[in-house]
Amino acid sequence: MSDRENLTYVYAVVPDTSRLRTALEAVRGVSGAAVSLLGEDAPYEAAPSEAAPTEAAERPDAVAFVISRVAAHEFDERTLKSRFEDLEWLEDVARTHHDVVQSIARQDTVLPLRLATLYQDDQRAREALAAQRHVFAERLALLRDHSEWGVKLYVGSPGPQAPEDRGAGGPGNTGTLSPGKAYLQRRRAQHSAREDHYRNAQEAARRIDALVSRFRTHRVRHPAQQGALAGPEENVLNDAYLVPDDRTESFRAALATVAGDLDGVRVEVTGPWAPYSFAMPPPPPESPQEDAVRDGAAR
Repeated sequence: MSDRENLTYVYAVVPDTSRLRTALEAVRGVSGAAVSLLGEDAPYEAAPSEAAPTEAAERPDAVAFVISRVAAHEFDERTLKSRFEDLEWLEDVARTHHDVVQSIARQDTVLPLRLATLYQDDQRAREALAAQRHVFAERLALLRDHSEWGVKLYVGSPGPQAPEDRGAGGPGNTGTLSPGKAYLQRRRAQHSAREDHYRNAQEAARRIDALVSRFRTHRVRHPAQQGALAGPEENVLNDAYLVPDDRTESFRAALATVAGDLDGVRVEVTGPWAPYSFAMPPPPPESPQEDAVRDGAAR
């Protein structure tokens, strides 16, 4: 397939190093395409009597896009609008995108970009990279030697109250209640237990905030998850923290017991992740739309 039939798919921004270029040789991206780095400058073509620049000559602030090529007819604007309604296709692309980013995160600092960030060709991508180089370099410096960790707080259901435990006057007295009164009493007991759980969740959130302030450098508050994503419990806190890599063990140990004495709440810590929550996409370019990044995830 010729370059004219391809689009340039961008996964992330990274430091432009020979070591990372080599590490990406075995990585495959969307549609199984080879993944590589696209730097600000066109590929160096040495004259017969010249030697190519060595890694020692690399600029310390040089950045590159992590890219692969995708078929234009599968990723053009019109096709993407329908494809993003195909959950099976979307899940496959999202998983591949994530796998590429995570493979880089194990090697070096990575600034993830949104799903389906596309350019018409390498030259357009290279121009956008050069225009935002200083912004990207500053963000990479912020993320260096840090990882993202997720902290979620859940409130459990109080569950049904046993009649023998909640009857008027204590155990053994439920027989004196009518079915209607017994039902209302159980409902009141459940409501009281739920209020206790929410109070405990507030206390857990306060403790979490006090603890992680000793370890994190930045925090992002995400909306609480709902439905199938939250499971049978209610998610009431869904935060992401940027934590120095040399402090992650202390971070996890501190959170492991933060809510151990609080009934009805559970703290979940996940990570390390590539810093998706702390990525900063470039601002919309001023060039005509056909020359701009076509961000499929936002459409």
